[in-house]
Amino acid sequence: MPRYRLAHLSDTHLTSDGDELLHRVVDADGHLTRLLDALERSGATLDAIVVSGDLTNRGETPAYRRLRDLVEPVAERLGARIIWAPGNHDDRAAMRRALFDEGVGDARVGDDRSGDDRSGDERSGADPLYSVVWVGDLRVIVLDTSVPGHHHGAIDAGQLDALRRELQTRAPMGSVLVMHHPPLPSILDLAGAVELRGQKQLAAVIQGTDVRSILAGHVHYSSSGTFTGIPVSTVTSTAYTQDLNVPVGGTRGMDGAQAFNLVYVYDDTILHAVVPVGAYPTVGEYVDAEESQRRLTAAGILRASSHDE
Repeated sequence: MPRYRLAHLSDTHLTSDGDELLHRVVDADGHLTRLLDALERSGATLDAIVVSGDLTNRGETPAYRRLRDLVEPVAERLGARIIWAPGNHDDRAAMRRALFDEGVGDARVGDDRSGDDRSGDERSGADPLYSVVWVGDLRVIVLDTSVPGHHHGAIDAGQLDALRRELQTRAPMGSVLVMHHPPLPSILDLAGAVELRGQKQLAAVIQGTDVRSILAGHVHYSSSGTFTGIPVSTVTSTAYTQDLNVPVGGTRGMDGAQAFNLVYVYDDTILHAVVPVGAYPTVGEYVDAEESQRRLTAAGILRASSHDE
């Protein structure tokens, strides 16, 4: 059985006005609400919900508050903490105010910030949102790949130094990096202009460490690859996605195929699974949890339910 279970979401792109349609088409609030409802109805046992950037579309404080209003109650009912990462559409100062309550003296869930020992008053609102979050024995390190005023990604020298120091001590269950821009090539030609820069410097820091997986978003489609031998998983947007069947060389966003990922952390592997959101016709027979256990027992297979602790 997995030791830890994470739900990985990204690119929620919320606006200040929940009724505003992105690009006059996309109901970002409605899509996220339906995704969270589906996640909760599944009865999933989760340790954390990871949201890897582009939390809002324009970095507006009211949009971050709306995001909290949608995600926090679900996380609380599921017993999961929330881990936020910034993206190129986000505003660091607004995130600090609205998501982390900096300056109020109330550290928010998912913001351990053990990589930075300065108080909220001493940190500049423009400083990168680097943090270290412990989920039991699993270390989750959030890297801020946003470059204010630009859409490409980069990791500054300060974060790389902090990451190098942090990884000098191994975690019992290893480490997972969360970042918005994935250290992978893009399938879509145009996206090459907004990829993560300075990847060799990052590789030099994490190679040979206990980093077991890298979770990212940004590209608005699900993909997997390796970076210096470490598995990388991108999750598509909860708002809108990219059509990977577009004629070669082109780019087309589409209001469909939204999904989230389940990340199951085992002692010897980490599983990343794409979970499409939506209602579809049942194929064959629906088998519920009780009947699944009965059939496994009858087959002599001793296995706890995937939702059990």
